[in-house]
Amino acid sequence: MRAPYGSGPLAPAALAVRGAALLLALVALAHTLVHGIAEPGLALVFGLLVAAGELVRRGAAAGEREPATLAAAGALAYALLGDSAGRPTTHGALQVIAVVVVAQALAAVPRRACGRRTDADRAARRTLTVGFAAVCFQPLYASGQAERWFGDGPYFPLFPLTVLALTALCDAVLAALLARSAARAEGPGALPPYGSLLVDEVRALTGTGVAIGATGVVTALGVAVAGPWAPAVLCGPLLLTQVSARRYTAVRTTCGQTMASLARATEIAGYTPPGHARRVAALAAAVGRELGLTGPRLTVLEHAALMHDIGQLSLLDPVAGGATARLPAAAQRRLALLGGAVVRRTGAGPEVAAVVERQADPYREQPLAARIVRTVNAYDDLCGESVGGPLRALEQLRLGTGHDHQPQVVEALGRVLARGGLTQSGAG
Repeated sequence: MRAPYGSGPLAPAALAVRGAALLLALVALAHTLVHGIAEPGLALVFGLLVAAGELVRRGAAAGEREPATLAAAGALAYALLGDSAGRPTTHGALQVIAVVVVAQALAAVPRRACGRRTDADRAARRTLTVGFAAVCFQPLYASGQAERWFGDGPYFPLFPLTVLALTALCDAVLAALLARSAARAEGPGALPPYGSLLVDEVRALTGTGVAIGATGVVTALGVAVAGPWAPAVLCGPLLLTQVSARRYTAVRTTCGQTMASLARATEIAGYTPPGHARRVAALAAAVGRELGLTGPRLTVLEHAALMHDIGQLSLLDPVAGGATARLPAAAQRRLALLGGAVVRRTGAGPEVAAVVERQADPYREQPLAARIVRTVNAYDDLCGESVGGPLRALEQLRLGTGHDHQPQVVEALGRVLARGGLTQSGAG
């Protein structure tokens, strides 16, 4: 599984992001201390909004890109704030950054006191993203250039929407960079291509990112008309969305724990060697990243690899060593179909069940995830049979590329193993 942001050794890219955010925060704080706070009432309202959004989150779950949606929307709204109740504001870009930094720091105090982890990478990413939005918006608004470009009528909202689109792209670039740094911390065999991660982050903008951006823009426009009380009304629905998302994440976590327990059932019952399912899942994920899988597609692959042997529980007598790769094709397909039927009852989703069901098909008829599961499972089985070590196991897989294994998957497996050291995967 991918390491959470902020854990493990830091890659140079993560250090650069943190360093840039720290430098920007120090400059903003120094400027605000020297020149004082403009519109302190507005600064307090948006600071409390960001801090409240940070406090109500419980932490980032696997695959969750923004666990504090309310805080993100409040920070964006302050960065894109022009007028307040019809009067121009003068807070500027550096004050926006300072208020967001202080709000995040204050919210971190009770979280640390309760033993919750502080996500430094996510805080740095938000500081840089909000800073980008504020620098793009505030100088053009204060100088009147934005009004000259877009007018003061119905076309003016195009200005904050344009800034929002550029900010979303900036956030996706930073998120992909940090995700790759986190993957690098896991080891050389788990490094996904940056392009695939960036595409995955851009695609994710169509989900929660749209709600965050829209709420930020609408809140800024609402304050321009109604004054500082607008955030309390406009951000309420997003708070409810954040709470609902956390409950949905809890359900997904329970589902993942159920799948892990079922995967261990084959080991406890003596059908598969100890650790086989975990090894196949970890190695399959590394191969998937090598082939460009990210996000939900990678999650489906990991879950299917974890559950790939569940069909063996239907056997009266275990397969010798749990090595299903040595069974006749018909027997392998039968176990795969039985496993898929079990997976469909776990709530893992039809995509995971489809991969489990099709893992024994000829590779030309399989989706990519099923090809990976089949190849990695065969590799672990061959290593467990002591066929001569990992190199000999890879050689046998290459001999089966005419029908059983896709050549590109086998070569990707070889690259992953070579970077991580050719170890006896099937041992122990």
